[in-house]
Amino acid sequence: MKAQLLQTEAKSKRIKIKIPYEAMEWRAEIKKIQGIWYHKQQKLWSVPNIPVNLERLKLIFGQGGEIIMTDGRKKLPIFEMTPDIAKKAEAMHMKLILSGKSENTVRAYRSHTLRFFKHFENDDISILSKEAIEKYVYKLKTEHKIGDSLQNVIINAIKFYLEQVLGLPRAKYDITRPKKSSTLPGTLSETDCFKIVNVLNNIKHKAILHLLYSAGIRRDEVTKLRIEDIRSHEMMIFVKGAKGKKDRTTMLSEATLSLLKEYMVEYKPSYWLFEGQTGSRYSASSVAKIFRKAAKAAEAAEWATPHTLRHSFATHLLQANVNLRFIQSCLGHESPETTQIYTHIVSINNNVVRSPLDRIIDKMKNDVSSVEKEEKT
Repeated sequence: MKAQLLQTEAKSKRIKIKIPYEAMEWRAEIKKIQGIWYHKQQKLWSVPNIPVNLERLKLIFGQGGEIIMTDGRKKLPIFEMTPDIAKKAEAMHMKLILSGKSENTVRAYRSHTLRFFKHFENDDISILSKEAIEKYVYKLKTEHKIGDSLQNVIINAIKFYLEQVLGLPRAKYDITRPKKSSTLPGTLSETDCFKIVNVLNNIKHKAILHLLYSAGIRRDEVTKLRIEDIRSHEMMIFVKGAKGKKDRTTMLSEATLSLLKEYMVEYKPSYWLFEGQTGSRYSASSVAKIFRKAAKAAEAAEWATPHTLRHSFATHLLQANVNLRFIQSCLGHESPETTQIYTHIVSINNNVVRSPLDRIIDKMKNDVSSVEKEEKT
């Protein structure tokens, strides 16, 4: 039999323990440790992360059991590639890390350039023409139906390799991009938002949805929240390393704080505010699944996503006449122009402003009413 001690971070407040169901003797021993807790959702035990507990666990499981120290994360699958592609990929990865790119950017650029390397496996990439690259992107657009946003990411990844790794001139690869869209972000009504964040019974899921809407934070940001980031004494949330590697603070709702206190008592997270099955960070895909389940149960708009709650947060604050600068700070927008897009939504949704057609019809009705009154007199 094997036992797993899950320490996701050095500063974790608790050590998670995973043992086989049939290990009754182990279970009886760990139950004697002060502060022991069973996590029903994760099917794990946990104890306070102090040296004496760690040593005690090693003694317990050392009697015939193998201890596996792990961070609970799944290993990435091995990508089989030729030595030449591997060399290019290594050079790309090194440059991305040295450039300080985010984890998401590194992962996306690596994935897209590997496909790029494979496609041009028999060509010298350093002398590829702009036309050859555009044909490759065209193939992805037509055969794989990639959207405009993904097209831009792929182009950015290719250009990064050509310009930053190979040192080729930027002007040489001015690759055609899709026209930037000027669509307005979709938003939900206050009623729909309230239904979505309260419709689920699972307190953990409800807490995640409350944070998305009440604080206007992104899906990835909610998964990276640490316990210490909820600053109840200041009624604010510290968002560390958000988009663009920028820290910021946003508001903490009183209702959300109350819910989080209940959640903390029931789940007892160790380091991350929301943990996955193995004690590591909750995944962004799980947040998306929770939102879809809630939106369906609330019978809200099918097109909505977790990010829609962020858009709705900003829009509803504007409708409440909250200062635009404050909203910009909560959202973490570098430029006020980015935040100003919500003013267009508010002006469209504002019930005080009426369509000219409606005003004309009202005028005509008033004119008819006046004529009828005159005829009666």
